[in-house]
Amino acid sequence: MIFAGIVAGGTGTRMGGDIPKQFLPLGEKPIIIHTIEKFLLHPFDAICVGVHENWRLYAQDIFRKFKLTDKRLILATGGSIRNETIMSIIEELETKFGSSDEHILVTHDAVRPFITLKVIQENIKSALKFGACDTCVCSHDTIIESDQNKSKILNIPDRKFMFLGQTPQSFNMQKLKRLYNNLSDKEKSILTDACRIFVMRNEPVKIVEGEFSNIKITNLNDYRVAQSLLTEPKTI
Repeated sequence: MIFAGIVAGGTGTRMGGDIPKQFLPLGEKPIIIHTIEKFLLHPFDAICVGVHENWRLYAQDIFRKFKLTDKRLILATGGSIRNETIMSIIEELETKFGSSDEHILVTHDAVRPFITLKVIQENIKSALKFGACDTCVCSHDTIIESDQNKSKILNIPDRKFMFLGQTPQSFNMQKLKRLYNNLSDKEKSILTDACRIFVMRNEPVKIVEGEFSNIKITNLNDYRVAQSLLTEPKTI
């Protein structure tokens, strides 16, 4: 079975207001609604949204308000960090659909509302073939590596081999769960995303070409860019 996992467990309000950024309005709908609607266009077997327990009822309310009544849409209680939320999503899916070595999970940030069906489809194909993939775009800027004090340049890698990671990140669900559970607490503490779980165990991760419009809305500048993108013609 092919599942989507929308990661919306954050509670940060650094963009102002008193609600997490995934619930902020973008045009006439909250950011998270735009994102979920993109995934509902694809025939996933289920779409599981991981939401912090303090915002679960709020999420249910806005789903009803915007008529997200598709039976494939389910909620999971998110964890305190990203990968805990993904594991909660997996647990919820396995409770409802059982475990299988054939299950594929497409994970995506709730605050990336401009994802396209093309990228989703490429993720599914790559996850089925390779077991793990990451959506990335090439770096047009020079990337530097600094010292620990962030005061001196230590290295300038060749940018033609440098990419900027996005989401979706997609996996064989059982393999992701198994690799994560085999990590030590120390290893889990340095994770920045789910693909690193595979990299830390020398497991291959296929690169899927992303799109620069697939921005992550994390600050006010991103929010302004998203508002402008919303008024431009988009492809799916």
